[in-house]
Amino acid sequence: MTLTRILSVVFLLGALGLGYMLYKSVDDVMQEEKRIAAIESRIIEKLQMLRDAQIAYMAANGEYASNWQDLKKFIEEGDIWIVQRKETTKLLAYGKEEITVSYDTLGSVPVIDSLFNERRYPNFNLENLNIVPGSGGKEFEFFADKIERSQRQIGVFEIRDPDPINPKRRMNNKEKALRVGSRTDSSTSGNWE
Repeated sequence: MTLTRILSVVFLLGALGLGYMLYKSVDDVMQEEKRIAAIESRIIEKLQMLRDAQIAYMAANGEYASNWQDLKKFIEEGDIWIVQRKETTKLLAYGKEEITVSYDTLGSVPVIDSLFNERRYPNFNLENLNIVPGSGGKEFEFFADKIERSQRQIGVFEIRDPDPINPKRRMNNKEKALRVGSRTDSSTSGNWE
């Protein structure tokens, strides 16, 4: 075998090895991005559940739950009242309309059956509601308080992922961590929306 053939075989094997390493590194990045997207999707679903629970708690109690125990107890034992609203419009003699609104309470349904039923969340587990998916058991950060706006006390809450898995969300002191609600505003929206 000549030296040229030997070098050709060595270069071919080297090129194949470099090609495989390049493919593997790109594939690893893509797999990691898919894994992060799947975990963030589960976190968002859980934050939506927590938002629904807090909104129902506010409707029933006039304030947001201030801790996990109160929120879980409400989900397990609380009721959502079914209220019917009726409007009647009466035309007055001088062309104006008078609208009368009346409310009728029809009954109630348990929170767990209404918001967290088997059809909507097939794998719902109340005990793990406060655990961040994919975190190894870490709890969501939970905040609820009242702030003053226009000389009125307004309830606020924020539930946040304490340690984002996505490196982009960890930047700037985790300011882009997935969260629902706000500590400074009466918002119930999530920062992914």
